[in-house]
Amino acid sequence: MTVAAVVLAAGRGSRLEASVAKPLLEYHGRPLVAYALDAAVASGLRPVMLVVGHDGDAVARLADDFEGVTVVPAAHWADGISQSLGAALEVLNADGNVDAACVGLADQPRVGAEAYRRVAAAVDGGAMLAVATYDGRRGNPVAIARPLWSAARALTGDSGARQLMDGTEVEVDCTGTGDPADVDTLDDLRSLEEMP
Repeated sequence: MTVAAVVLAAGRGSRLEASVAKPLLEYHGRPLVAYALDAAVASGLRPVMLVVGHDGDAVARLADDFEGVTVVPAAHWADGISQSLGAALEVLNADGNVDAACVGLADQPRVGAEAYRRVAAAVDGGAMLAVATYDGRRGNPVAIARPLWSAARALTGDSGARQLMDGTEVEVDCTGTGDPADVDTLDDLRSLEEMP
């Protein structure tokens, strides 16, 4: 089974009150999105896609530092994360060789490659939808098998694959593979930088 890795990096980060797009905020001297791409590329999943929107050219340029990353513009990124997910799935849908997408977020720099591998393995094992958990709490990445792509592409609003969860999804323990803390505010970023 072929599982793609997708990093969603299209949002503006309106709660940040920062002068740059959220994926470009620096965490320990590198943009947040660089860490997300590190994990996606190191996971071994292929293809790897980076979905861009707000300040898309600047975010897309960061993909140049990673071999084999395809940049996907999300034309309607301002309508919410569902539109970024839909843009990635639309491109993947045209590739009949890809069976599932394992989706992570650019604002979670401590999610590791092993989380992508574990969640992808659950879909490879027959799950239609799989979600990473950390100490029992759901996080990212989330893997979506091709049969659910049509429903995922029809989603609206500022929520992604979680809208598809109906109790049949598989939870995958990713405790110890990284940390799902995300950056929604500058205080979040400062807190993350203080973590060991």
